[in-house]
Amino acid sequence: MSTSPDTPAAQPLIELDGIYKAFGDLVVLTDCSLDVAPGEVTVLIGPSGSGKSTLLRCINQLEEPTAGRVRIGGVIQGYEEEPLPDGRWQKLPPARIAQQRSRIGMVFQRFHLFPHMTALANVMEAPIQVLGRTRADAERSARELLERVGLSDRADHYPSELSGGQQQRVAIARALAMEPELMLFDEPTSALDPELVAEVLAVLGELAATGMTMIVVTHEMGFAREVADRVVFMDQGRIVEQGTAAEVIDTPRSERLQAFLASVL
Repeated sequence: MSTSPDTPAAQPLIELDGIYKAFGDLVVLTDCSLDVAPGEVTVLIGPSGSGKSTLLRCINQLEEPTAGRVRIGGVIQGYEEEPLPDGRWQKLPPARIAQQRSRIGMVFQRFHLFPHMTALANVMEAPIQVLGRTRADAERSARELLERVGLSDRADHYPSELSGGQQQRVAIARALAMEPELMLFDEPTSALDPELVAEVLAVLGELAATGMTMIVVTHEMGFAREVADRVVFMDQGRIVEQGTAAEVIDTPRSERLQAFLASVL
């Protein structure tokens, strides 16, 4: 996604403001601030344990930041818009948190498909149960999504009958079935055999081309070069560098990033 010099910058879809996260004495994220514009593809890179997955989980309210705020579409996530008179922030009730989370699709390292359901049924389930869609409407949409990820001929197969790459593509279709504004991918190819990685990355590339706002945690530098509008390097819970792929991957500034890239390229 790009704008001309005369085009005003779009209002960020995602605003991370000073995100700090600790589990007891273990500090996982420190002062992470990041804006992501609508339609932007942001790729998070960094060594294992650098806080990338935790940052995604804070965006999706699977983890609650110890400090800092997440805004999506200008709306604070998980809390009322204004603090109480004593300065404390009031948490939203679970139903409203679920409503906020429904705007975000998330795909994990593991596929988490329902093993007793076919690919088609896996994709249909949430629109029926959460969005209240009719079965006919959900099935029509699910078949379109399975075709979009190249699995129209596997609709009636169970997860045990699908390869890892096929299962992950079903998981992507299932997330898209909720018509999210934002897609989060947490190392979506890390559990796959090398020969299956390309088929999942191709689906992500096609999704990015449609203008979907995406944040992707990955070690696939080729994907970052080809698809990312911005690459963010994290280390020890901090955002160390960010910029275009050419800036971050091809001309890294910090010694830490240089060392990391030397280990993965």
